Amino acid sequence: MALSNEIRFSKKRTWSHDLPISYLMQQGVENPGVLSLAAGLVDQNSLPVSITKNAFESLFSDSGAAREALQYGTTAGSLSLRKLLLTHLTNLEQKSAEELGVTVDNLIVTTGSQQYLSLLGEVLLDPGDICLVAAPTYFVFLGVLQGLGARIISVDTDESGMRMDSLDSTLEMLESQGQLDRVKMIYLVSDYENPSGLSLSVERRKQVIGVAQKWSKQHRIHILEDLAYRELCYDGPVLPSIRSFDKTGETVILTQTFSKSFAPGLRVGFGVASKQVCAAISDKKGNDDFGSTNMSQHILANALRENLYYDHVDYLRSVYREKRDCMLDSAETYFSKFRNVHWIHPRGGLYVWMTLSESIETGFQSPLFQKAIHQDKVMYVPGELCYAFDQGIDSSEQPVIQKNHMRLTFGVQNIEGIREGMKRLSDAVKSFI
Repeated sequence: MALSNEIRFSKKRTWSHDLPISYLMQQGVENPGVLSLAAGLVDQNSLPVSITKNAFESLFSDSGAAREALQYGTTAGSLSLRKLLLTHLTNLEQKSAEELGVTVDNLIVTTGSQQYLSLLGEVLLDPGDICLVAAPTYFVFLGVLQGLGARIISVDTDESGMRMDSLDSTLEMLESQGQLDRVKMIYLVSDYENPSGLSLSVERRKQVIGVAQKWSKQHRIHILEDLAYRELCYDGPVLPSIRSFDKTGETVILTQTFSKSFAPGLRVGFGVASKQVCAAISDKKGNDDFGSTNMSQHILANALRENLYYDHVDYLRSVYREKRDCMLDSAETYFSKFRNVHWIHPRGGLYVWMTLSESIETGFQSPLFQKAIHQDKVMYVPGELCYAFDQGIDSSEQPVIQKNHMRLTFGVQNIEGIREGMKRLSDAVKSFI
């Protein structure tokens, strides 16, 4: 009997196909000479080579410590690092661990915050469950949710972030449709959001907890607070997290990463959650990897313990502030002459959100994207990728996805590259004005 060559993939595989991040990477590789204002990478020259080298040498000067770093770690992460992370968190919040209601048992170290986002989705969301997100929001997390078969529903935003009146009315609508029981999560990037660069106002950080608790009628609706860019603040201080206003510590789940503020190659992030949620994540993580890279955790612990990390963050802020200002100045130089073109001035993070005339689409198949890539040799992230598509309703009932935005990043290019990239992009846009 002949064997069939058919492979029956899981539904999760089907839900995860054709992710936009793969296409963006492909375009970058296949079009050499393209200046990328798309890649959300960090500044190559600012990576902490000497700090990491010193931490490595310090670690390996003690054979016992070196062997510990080379051994398996624990699923939750190195206890010494988690103690340092607890201190790090209290410094950022300007509150004691007791005031925050957090101990080391509430912290889990992960392979970047992306793993924490993925693990949390796995333990909280069944296919058909609902996650509410800002419009726009981090498009890679939209891919995570899509891969879990979750429904993703957008909530309106303004210059102060997600609108609480819109969030409340969305939850009210879902209750009227008998779907409130499927709502599991509200996802927010509080500081300098990828892609918009906006931050949720402090007042709304307080309010969103009340909204989530108000509608937690049949089960707890969690707030997932993604603080990937928290420490990259250029105008003003670090803001208190949503989690810092959660008096019970049961509603908000917080995650941060050291990829943007230190080194993405170490792949270290962490999350803070209730002990119940931590237990669920730890069980899932134990099945996946037995624990994140032990060596990286020891290197980061050394940088935190010796205060080298904090010196590096101060340096990064100066580097990125200059690059942000360069991109904004270039936008003024090359785009201010165009009608109906405007952009957001971010106070931190790595992104500038630019809006074109409604008649100019920016998607992968649009004439603008194709011209930018192939003729002007510059790449951006189409803004439409950052808007949710609800798999649970008919396409005719979907809200109209805005197709005239671009996410631009100043992270990876140097000053000259930013200026030249913005000039090339303006040449591409000029053809469609």
